[in-house]
Amino acid sequence: MNPKTAELWAKQDQHQGDRFRLFSAVAAAVDAKTVFYPGCYVDIAPSFVFGSVTYLDLDKRTPKFFADVDGVAEIIANHDGPDVHEVKFIHGDYAAGVDLPDEHFDLLVSLYAGFISEHCGRHLKVGGVLLVNPSHGDAAMASIDPRFELSGVVKSSQGGYGMSVKDLDTYLVPKKPQEITVDSLHKWGRGIGYTKSPFAYLFTRVV
Repeated sequence: MNPKTAELWAKQDQHQGDRFRLFSAVAAAVDAKTVFYPGCYVDIAPSFVFGSVTYLDLDKRTPKFFADVDGVAEIIANHDGPDVHEVKFIHGDYAAGVDLPDEHFDLLVSLYAGFISEHCGRHLKVGGVLLVNPSHGDAAMASIDPRFELSGVVKSSQGGYGMSVKDLDTYLVPKKPQEITVDSLHKWGRGIGYTKSPFAYLFTRVV
């Protein structure tokens, strides 16, 4: 393994195994064969549990990381995941558009990377699932997007993760009355303060 690959992964995995636990919990709740992860940086944890993952990031360090195919495969092999791994990487800006098929992926991942649901939701199959956390306002963006419907929440406790579908109507309720629009979310560039704060949300694409 290239030393730089090991160094970047060590920094990404500083809370050792955290993302592995997250994506393991997601995999237990979502039957996904194909995954798209824009804004991934070097977080290859989805490949620990999902067979085919397409990663995309603009950071200049990411092409060399993913080019170390043997090193990335070694990291993945350290986890008891699928027998076959398909890892694809695209170096680019998701907001500028991505040359990928529409309605192609079973799972779209949006973690700490901006309005991925807005720009990349078209690549998610109808019936597919968006995993999104509140950072940068993308959960709020998905909540007002008619393509998506809240179908679960991801809760974090003592370093572990679990899924819940109970009382979904009590989530995404702002602490302060406010009009949430696409324009206002772009202007604020941050998440909305909600009365409940799960780690992340699952939205199913319904149209």
